Amino acid sequence: MGVQESNKTISLAWSGASGAQYGIRLLECLLGAGHRVFLMLSKPAQIVIAEETDLNLPGRSGEIARVLHEKFSVSADQLQVFGREEWTAPVASGSAKIDAMVICPCSMATVSAVAVGASKTLIERAADVMLKEGRKLILVPRETPFSIIHLENMLRLARAGAIVLPASPGFYERPQSVDELVDFVVARILDQLAIPQELLAPWGG
Repeated sequence: MGVQESNKTISLAWSGASGAQYGIRLLECLLGAGHRVFLMLSKPAQIVIAEETDLNLPGRSGEIARVLHEKFSVSADQLQVFGREEWTAPVASGSAKIDAMVICPCSMATVSAVAVGASKTLIERAADVMLKEGRKLILVPRETPFSIIHLENMLRLARAGAIVLPASPGFYERPQSVDELVDFVVARILDQLAIPQELLAPWGG
């Protein structure tokens, strides 16, 4: 499926928190709907993905891209994968027309780095760009319990304009599988991106 003018360009980052399934499923849904995705992932994310899923990703961004292009049957134009310090990537500049960014899952280390504007990695810089440009930044933390430091960092980001969307699936739909729990959270992310989804019916709908 090609990218249409009406579709969005989304920056997606996978960091080293547990919950790799959320990020992978979100990527699948974005690509399936024809949106363009700029993907970044940290080294800890690759370790977590190997531990939690059957997806085996190589070490380099170009090789990762080839694996994901084949897995999701998409072109290099629709999905681009950028390295940890690939500063020439579009996501590193506010001049690039990125509609929104999602960090899913989002580790507390990433929350901390973004909260202080560290910008030491491409993920951190891309998030910083979204905040300074006033564009949508969604953080999906998967941690429990939260320390005061965690909570203060997330409050600081919320005050800066970010949306903190914890990976906390609901049970009122009476889920019968892990996949349904994952889809609950992914549906809420898609709702925040204003992207139509059929994973979860609206309350009362």
